[in-house]
Amino acid sequence: MTNFLSFSFKNRIAFNYILSSSILIAIVFIFIYGIVNYSVNQHVNSEISNELLKHLDDVTTDSNDTYLIQVDQWRAREHNSIKVNPVFVEFYDNNKQLIDKSPNLNDAHLQLFDENCNEKFINSSLNNIPLRQTQTSILNKGKVVGYLVVAMSLEDFEIVKILKEILLITFPIILIILFLIARFFAGRSIKPVSTIIETSSKITKDNLQTRIPLPNNKDELFTLSENINNLLDRIENAIEREKQFTSDASHELRTPLAVIKGTMEVLIRKSRSQEEYESKINFCISEVNRLNHMVDQLLLLARFENQKQNSKEETIYLNAIILDCLARFSEKIETKKIQIKTLFSDDFYYLSDHYLVSIIISNLISNAVKYTNEKGNIFLSLTQQKNQIIFSIQDNGIGISNENVDKIFNSFYRSDVSDHPEIKGTGLGLSIVKRLCDLLKIEITVHSVLNEGTEIKLRFSSENPK
Repeated sequence: MTNFLSFSFKNRIAFNYILSSSILIAIVFIFIYGIVNYSVNQHVNSEISNELLKHLDDVTTDSNDTYLIQVDQWRAREHNSIKVNPVFVEFYDNNKQLIDKSPNLNDAHLQLFDENCNEKFINSSLNNIPLRQTQTSILNKGKVVGYLVVAMSLEDFEIVKILKEILLITFPIILIILFLIARFFAGRSIKPVSTIIETSSKITKDNLQTRIPLPNNKDELFTLSENINNLLDRIENAIEREKQFTSDASHELRTPLAVIKGTMEVLIRKSRSQEEYESKINFCISEVNRLNHMVDQLLLLARFENQKQNSKEETIYLNAIILDCLARFSEKIETKKIQIKTLFSDDFYYLSDHYLVSIIISNLISNAVKYTNEKGNIFLSLTQQKNQIIFSIQDNGIGISNENVDKIFNSFYRSDVSDHPEIKGTGLGLSIVKRLCDLLKIEITVHSVLNEGTEIKLRFSSENPK
């Protein structure tokens, strides 16, 4: 088994093909040999039986319970007929003494067997010549008066033996030829595998653009090549996202650190009043808080980046989660004098992870409060639509342009930062929302109009309702 497994894939295919073919060929050869052997034996037996009946007609009996052979008649027939297979005939009396025999026997004699061999076909030999013979009793009024033995040479029926030898010789030759043919075609069939191996060896972390050429035939190897290419696409995209994320994270972390450092350097250049120290220190504290918040979000995003987080399944009360999040941001809501309107058409329960769903809804409400103008409106609703629970959060804030809607889920992306410097943020909130929605299989859609507002909808699948 170990040696077989060490064969190349091409040789293993050819070997398995030959193994199955050898069984089939052996069955066919055995069947052919059996049919030919049976047919020849039946033919020989039929010829011997016919000869036996002919020579019985040459026998007459007299009143003394003896029999007379019409010698001239049966010998004339023997000499005047041309036969491919020589026939040997012998007559015996009731004492098993030879009376007469065919001239072609010369000085040789056929063997007379016991009476229990009568009417049976027996293989024997005469001067090393293979024979098949049969014998019968000659009866007169139910009494045995003699015996008739008829034999036929099997030399001209050596076709069965020759056929056997031919089949035994050709069997391994056929298998060898089939193995070479199978190996050739197996090599051609798995040529795309060699291409896959060759192409894969060229792919490195610095060369992820190479793809495996797709075979012309859309078979299993085509599917394999296509899947590998898709895998390479995902790996390349993941590495590009990682590079972009690292670059963006470095930039975003460096900015507050540079601001804090610059503020501290200004403070130590000369003596300041108490109020100036307090003001600058409070500013630094706010930047540190912003930095801490950014680090927390980065850690949270990294935690779910590979989607290996094992989410819990528990019954959650969506209405309560939304109200708890509103209470958490009540101070900011009151500061901006935002009017909150809610519409819960029913009490909605859902089977999911309470903690992760809370993060999603909290980030969405936080964004709505952040980007809604003072004295603006935020409308939240929970409704049932067919077999889905729909959570909608709509604001009349600054909105997003059409060309930027698809970018809002990218890490560190913030729309119109220069136009609204008063709005602080890290650009990670919606990235976290998107990642968690994918993890929990929650569909999220965004509709926004610049300077009019944004509406975000969460569709909770009907597979997990409680």
